Amino acid sequence: DIVIAADTARFQQLESRRGIAPLGGAHYRYLTRTGWGNAMYLLFTCEEFNAERALQLGFVQEVHPFGRHMERARELAATICECAPIGLRATKVAALKFIEQGEQAAVACIPQIREKVFASEDFKEGLRSFVERRKAQFTGR
Repeated sequence: DIVIAADTARFQQLESRRGIAPLGGAHYRYLTRTGWGNAMYLLFTCEEFNAERALQLGFVQEVHPFGRHMERARELAATICECAPIGLRATKVAALKFIEQGEQAAVACIPQIREKVFASEDFKEGLRSFVERRKAQFTGR
């Protein structure tokens, strides 16, 4: 998932400062997004950080001035909607497989994903549009 933040955004993991543990999943989200060192630093210190630091850590992918962040989100959504839905879904399935089950599981699912994608009308349309040097018109089939 892509996250765009306003430059005025503030972030903080508060659970430990309030006497509880990160029961909402911060412990694994911090690890998968920032790596061990940054995750432990932020989870243990409960330090507040701004949008630029969130960008450096990998929590957000872009930072824009307040107001512009929503405009940019709509632009990004329009760009994503130009892509083949089947390809996007396959990409997300493979990425989640890696996160949830590791590299071997992600590699093992490639033949199944390839079979589904290559059998789609979107795959054929993508090839035709490339050969014909035109914008593809995907249908999600």
